[in-house]
Amino acid sequence: MRWLWIDQFTEFESGRRASAVKCVSLVEEYIDGYFVGHPVMTPSFVIEGFAQMGGLLIGQLSDFRANLVLAKVSRSRFNEYARPGDQLRYEVQLESYQPDGGLVSAKSYLGDRLQGEAELTFAQVSRDMVDLDFFEPAEFLRMLRVFRLFDVGVDANGQPLAIPAHLLAADEAAQAK
Repeated sequence: MRWLWIDQFTEFESGRRASAVKCVSLVEEYIDGYFVGHPVMTPSFVIEGFAQMGGLLIGQLSDFRANLVLAKVSRSRFNEYARPGDQLRYEVQLESYQPDGGLVSAKSYLGDRLQGEAELTFAQVSRDMVDLDFFEPAEFLRMLRVFRLFDVGVDANGQPLAIPAHLLAADEAAQAK
């Protein structure tokens, strides 16, 4: 089972913000696992969706070369649970960025209603500590394509985001096998 907490990006502005959707479905086994008979997507999974989006927003600034981890959830507040059949709309805004990490604010909506919000801090894991990629590059590029990041992503000048050369090279090498 893959643990992906967004279905697709709807907007992605390099260094600024991103929007995505997540369709909540009863077919996802975790939905009915916490409150049996009362299926919901718990706030911890929504925060993980925020984290995946925020990590990609920050990671794109280094052409996805940095190994980033969620370091801290500074605050969070949820008004209601998402249930099977709901579509969550996520919005993540980059608040600050440094080469060793960054801070994002995130919100989720059910229709026009604010469902939840959080502030997340990310840190880069130094290559001195872990000298490997957290994700295999060709598989990582496949995931970004499934999320449609390059279909909607734009750079600071409003031009379409280019796929980083190192990810394309890894993809070509994997296809040649």
